[in-house]
Amino acid sequence: MKAFRATGSFRAGKRVQPYSVDVVAANKDDAMERVLSNFGSRHRVTRRFVVIDDLSEIDPSESTAPRVIAHFGTSSDHRRNEPKTEEE
Repeated sequence: MKAFRATGSFRAGKRVQPYSVDVVAANKDDAMERVLSNFGSRHRVTRRFVVIDDLSEIDPSESTAPRVIAHFGTSSDHRRNEPKTEEE
């Protein structure tokens, strides 16, 4: 499984709403299917109104999506390992 980031827009009523969403999928076709399915399920948008401008594979550590973090076991918060300093 790989992590993908899809960016584009979808029609929400009379407006066009931009989006950027991260998904976990086996390949690019599966990632496209998951994006279209997600918008249909969550926003009741038909597939013809979802426009995917870019669909690219990303490094899982770049994502902040909970589903990607849970699947790959990565954390996007790199500040945990740094020592805390207090400024006076």
